[in-house]
Amino acid sequence: MTKFHLHLVSDATGETLVSLAKAALVQFESADATSHLWSMVRTKKQMQDTLEAIAEHPGIVMFTLVDQSLREVLQDACRELKTPCVPVLDPVLAALANYLGAESREQPGRQHAMNAEYFSRIDAMHYCLSHDDGQGANEFEGADVVLVGVSRTSKTPTCIYLANRGIKAANVPIVPGIPLPMELDDLNGKVVVGLTASPDRLVQIRRNRLLSLNENDETDYVDIDVVKAEVAHARKEFSRRKWPVIDVTRRSIEETAAAIINLHSRRQEAQDA
Repeated sequence: MTKFHLHLVSDATGETLVSLAKAALVQFESADATSHLWSMVRTKKQMQDTLEAIAEHPGIVMFTLVDQSLREVLQDACRELKTPCVPVLDPVLAALANYLGAESREQPGRQHAMNAEYFSRIDAMHYCLSHDDGQGANEFEGADVVLVGVSRTSKTPTCIYLANRGIKAANVPIVPGIPLPMELDDLNGKVVVGLTASPDRLVQIRRNRLLSLNENDETDYVDIDVVKAEVAHARKEFSRRKWPVIDVTRRSIEETAAAIINLHSRRQEAQDA
């Protein structure tokens, strides 16, 4: 493994840098990065403290800074240290400025401003938490999407991810012997998605869940034949109701959410047409 230091310098929260760094690093299996996040760097004193840390542990520097004087201080220091220094948003901003014929507003953290989009995400998060695991089925008309699936198909974390994108998501578990809420049959115009996974994978995840709870007893919850029956029953329910189905066996939560967002967008486009 190639070990190195990665410094992420931002005049805002640094979330953009962290996401970009993660997306890039997964492409290098032999790389082992020790990441250092320097967020809310908006004064020369803060920049000087950051530079001292970079000098102590030299490595690649990635930054998002809109203040030109701070950018120059960072870039000059990195040249002296012979350290790569990458302004990750510059190519995107330049392309947008060229296409739009306009200059960007040099204001740090604008994406975190408390605007309508921000409050929409907060509203979506409240909805997600109060409509988790089948709660508040009589209010599903207020959802943008509803996820349905057997236990351990990542319904809740996927809903939370969607809420962070401003999408109101509810979820309903499929429990053997318990009928699904009747409200699911009356959601005209809503996106209802069935989540499934391979029985083997579900058993593995469920066993790990029981171990984390210090439960070692064998139950139907982890019996492969029972789980196979659960999955088969769930698929029949999805098919009967003509719901789109996503197999999450080899998908990350982000990939599952992306597929759901595409379904939601297409439904909205069809309704607006």
